[in-house]
Amino acid sequence: MYLPNSTKAAEFLCHEEVMQTLAYAQENKNNLPLIQEILAKARLQKGLTHREASVLLACPSETVWEELYQLAEAIKLDYYGKRIVLFAPLYLSNYCVNSCVYCPYHAKNKHICRKKLTQEEIKREVIALQDMGHKRLALEAGEDPLHNPIEYILESIDTVYHIQHKNGAIRRVNVNIAATTIENYRKLHDAGIGTYILFQETYHKEQYEKLHPAGPKHNYDYHTEAMDRAMQGGIDDVGLGVLFGLQTYPYELAGLLMHAEHLEATYGVGPHTISVPRIKHADDIDPTAFDNSIDDETFAKICTVIRIAVPYTGMIMSTREGKAVRERALQLGISQVSGASCTSVGGYDTPEPESENSAQFDVSDRRTLDEVVRWLMELGYIPSFCTACYRAGRTGDRFMSLCKSGQIQNCCHPNALMTLNEYLEDYAKPETRAIGKALIQKELLNIPNEKVRAIAAEHITEMAAGKRDFRF
Repeated sequence: MYLPNSTKAAEFLCHEEVMQTLAYAQENKNNLPLIQEILAKARLQKGLTHREASVLLACPSETVWEELYQLAEAIKLDYYGKRIVLFAPLYLSNYCVNSCVYCPYHAKNKHICRKKLTQEEIKREVIALQDMGHKRLALEAGEDPLHNPIEYILESIDTVYHIQHKNGAIRRVNVNIAATTIENYRKLHDAGIGTYILFQETYHKEQYEKLHPAGPKHNYDYHTEAMDRAMQGGIDDVGLGVLFGLQTYPYELAGLLMHAEHLEATYGVGPHTISVPRIKHADDIDPTAFDNSIDDETFAKICTVIRIAVPYTGMIMSTREGKAVRERALQLGISQVSGASCTSVGGYDTPEPESENSAQFDVSDRRTLDEVVRWLMELGYIPSFCTACYRAGRTGDRFMSLCKSGQIQNCCHPNALMTLNEYLEDYAKPETRAIGKALIQKELLNIPNEKVRAIAAEHITEMAAGKRDFRF
């Protein structure tokens, strides 16, 4: 039975409903009157159901897809403007007791170098990230109750937040760790995390259990219901994602959107972010062993449909993808990207020797943060290091109400410009600084509220005298 507001995975992610949805999509993929109805609804920018989105994804019409691409770009601009938020992952430990067949951290991999950062090593890594200009991190760790207990994660969060180096400071720590208890989620909330992120990997239960043959992650229901426990533990910003390539992409899209609908129906708050990773080569992992891999064009269509179906959510693309794929995805709805990422345990302070490879996956985009910032600006985007909403308490339903009404841009746009100016003042190369300063002066004129525009301009001037951390 399909029950969107149930807290049982078998009901809010009902397999029969997914299969009926896929059948419905195939039956109607050429039904142009229905597709036009769905498009008319999509143009209202209030989102689509998983069934409606699945019909669009299945539609073969190039004419329809051209409209969808344009609509996705328009929705992204209307909700998030030209801002692209930047972050970096920080891998704390790759010790793991699970046996996920697609991940090199699996317990049976005996030749990968196992590492766990000490608090002193974390300090060095964070200082290196601060020296690049990063303000937002995503902490990552394998699931291992002995090596990576919740106390270690909490201590690491506290360490990160208390490192002040020159003008650098990490202002938002997001956390991507294994499914855990309500009590532990409450501890993460009290530690001041931003978003709790957990990838489903695949929503197909039978396939999920095959891909996770041993370890606590084998329990599909416990993993799938993690966001419910996070919400119950007080975390109201959660991030969803699947690893595309493990199961057929129409199934994954339907499941992902059903999960988003469930969070809305049950808690009144959908996912703060949706990530779209694809399986990539890594130590002991060959992506060609998975027969559901998707090409770049299909990947672009998936990003497009997600943006249209869930217009309010932030969409994340990591350095798993290369420059060309990321560039196109920015047009189709991506609003957050990582920059200068290391997927090894450590590696920011001192590059990891090849003989000690601890990376979770190969990085496709190896540019420096400065190169990524300059690239974004040359494309007409505004690189943003803003963390103001989280720090001002604009999370969960408070953020969503502002985002859905379009009001979030009244503070996000000037905040993006001010944090970009911080980056330019403290970290940018001369060419990047020149491009950025010109962009900021141009974009200040696009702040509609005259008072806000004047305050933002004043704060940007004050930064030249050494002042930092302004926000609306």
